[in-house]
Amino acid sequence: MRAVFRYLFSALAIFSSGRVLAQAAADAPVDVALIVSIDVSGSVNAQRYQLQMDGVAGALEDAAVDAAILGGPHRSIMFALVEWSEGAKTVVPWTRLASQADISALAARVRRTPRTPGEFTCVAHMMAYVHDLVVPTLPVAASRVVMDVSGDGIDNCDGDDATAALRDELVATGLTINGLPINEGDPNEPLRAGAFRAPGRPFENRMRIAGVIQTLEPWYRNYVIGGDAAFLLPAHGYGDFSEAIRQKFTMEISAIPRRPTGPAIRRRESANNRAAPGRS
Repeated sequence: MRAVFRYLFSALAIFSSGRVLAQAAADAPVDVALIVSIDVSGSVNAQRYQLQMDGVAGALEDAAVDAAILGGPHRSIMFALVEWSEGAKTVVPWTRLASQADISALAARVRRTPRTPGEFTCVAHMMAYVHDLVVPTLPVAASRVVMDVSGDGIDNCDGDDATAALRDELVATGLTINGLPINEGDPNEPLRAGAFRAPGRPFENRMRIAGVIQTLEPWYRNYVIGGDAAFLLPAHGYGDFSEAIRQKFTMEISAIPRRPTGPAIRRRESANNRAAPGRS
């Protein structure tokens, strides 16, 4: 009988120890908490949506990204995915990535995530949602918190001042916001010629604001990105999204303050040089 009790006591001790270790692992800090914020407004058709989701999943499966995820001091990160238009929704809640199995499972989950319906491009709405409902729910301490915002248009709900104000509120929490503007066509062409009507608002002309013709990259630079070492890395259309997001993930997770390289960057540099032939 004593042997039975000793066996049960030992088994209980092992079980309790395992629970303590599992809880300690779940509570352990991470190197980065990464929020990926994806545009699902009316300009994003089914093909463009899938290109974005496949791009995020493919980036997670990239060897350099995986090395960054598992190679930091804590060997883990937290990841969340938000889809936004006139509203925002967390389609992948905070998920710890601490092994290759974790990363593979997340990539598969991203690929099969159904699209959240939407029409308008409400960047400020998304930022308010992230400020109130995503950042405060981060379950563990993170050395850095980064949000990656991608989209193909400017805010047509609340305007520039509201977007910048909410950007500043997020940055004040210690968050860094990086931008991935998706340029369809010539990035120097004015955005969205004509009028817009955000939900519950009158029509207004959004081509010119304060006398400035709006183009996507400068708008992201002025009103979206912010925080420590924030940067902009545009995609030349949705077909370039996969390469751009892969490079961004590598930089954001590893926090290497370097200039991005690779075919997509060379294409971007070539396009910029053609647009500015006098640049030395």
